[in-house]
Amino acid sequence: MLWAGGYQVRLQGNKNTGMGLTGVGLNLGSSSVFFNPGALSMMQTKADFSLGASMIFSGVAFEKSGTNYHAETESKPGTPFYAYGAGKLNDRWTVGLGVYTPYGSTTTWPDDWAGKLLIQNISLQAIFFQPTVAFKVSDKIGIGAGFVYATGKVAIEKGLNYSPSSQVKLEGNASNIGFNAGIFVQATEKLAFGVDYRSKIMMEVAGGTASFNLPEALYNTLPKENEFDAELPLPANLDFGLSFKATEKLMLAFELNWVMWGVYDSLKFSFKEKGELLNSSNPRKYKDSFIPRIGASYHVNDNLCVRLGGYYDPSPTNEEYFTPETVSLNTVAFTFGLSYMPIKNLSIDLSYLQTLGLKSERSYKPEEFSGYYKTAASIPGLGISYRF
Repeated sequence: MLWAGGYQVRLQGNKNTGMGLTGVGLNLGSSSVFFNPGALSMMQTKADFSLGASMIFSGVAFEKSGTNYHAETESKPGTPFYAYGAGKLNDRWTVGLGVYTPYGSTTTWPDDWAGKLLIQNISLQAIFFQPTVAFKVSDKIGIGAGFVYATGKVAIEKGLNYSPSSQVKLEGNASNIGFNAGIFVQATEKLAFGVDYRSKIMMEVAGGTASFNLPEALYNTLPKENEFDAELPLPANLDFGLSFKATEKLMLAFELNWVMWGVYDSLKFSFKEKGELLNSSNPRKYKDSFIPRIGASYHVNDNLCVRLGGYYDPSPTNEEYFTPETVSLNTVAFTFGLSYMPIKNLSIDLSYLQTLGLKSERSYKPEEFSGYYKTAASIPGLGISYRF
């Protein structure tokens, strides 16, 4: 799973994906558990349920600077998913639950590629569980908040500069807690806006396993099997969104996401048995990013709604500390979606997202590794929602 700058994944509702992945200023039902818990209190039905998934078909191409060398990733499709449920206790209070995957990354390079000392394979998976409560302050204002429990696992393989076959494999589980809180304002019959904050969560790996494949002579100074501790930040988000009902059939949305990537300064590993050859200095020096999004939906008739959208996602990475573990470039994207209602209250939701990472030269200064990267991803999605 990849994209949305770094390793953040915003594919948390197929209706929202079709509208440029907007949602903070929209009231689309139970997906507000993720996009803005405050909007749950304004839900137009007594209960709403939705679930869905996407398939990420992504590729990265690399060209080594000053040579004819070329390499491409061999990554398997990623499968982010979501499941939400929400119901009104009374006119004021609404409760909900979400299970979703807002962070993840899978990148697989050929075993003998030129950057194997930086990364060969990486898999990061995180699942969030979020019980949520919302309160309708007035007919125009709703607030909401959710407790988040995050759990996940990471696996990394990279080459080592001791022999052609030297390699280390790191595996571990991580978990921690956070929160999601928002406010939604239905300012007029046509205009609504919202603000949502999702807290930073520091995923902590304790007692992960490290397996080294080295020349026999080196095992005197470096253990073959080891344990490690590490931390990986899942950055906070502050999102601003608005929606405008231009006509009875046409809804427009605009959103700005502030992703606080500046928290990702380095990736540090602390090994139980230090050994003389271990080096866990891995600077990243990410910076915050601001992502503008636009979207639109149009109800063709009572059974069909179509959606369009797009956004620009600037890379949070540092040009001198750019690693090919998660290749994040300045990215343009467009989206398409539709919902078909075969019967009353039941909706089949389709979406499609296409991203294009603009070709750029990047380098990783500590290893003097540089080259040109280009990325692309095709992401179809399918979901179903039911309300009553």
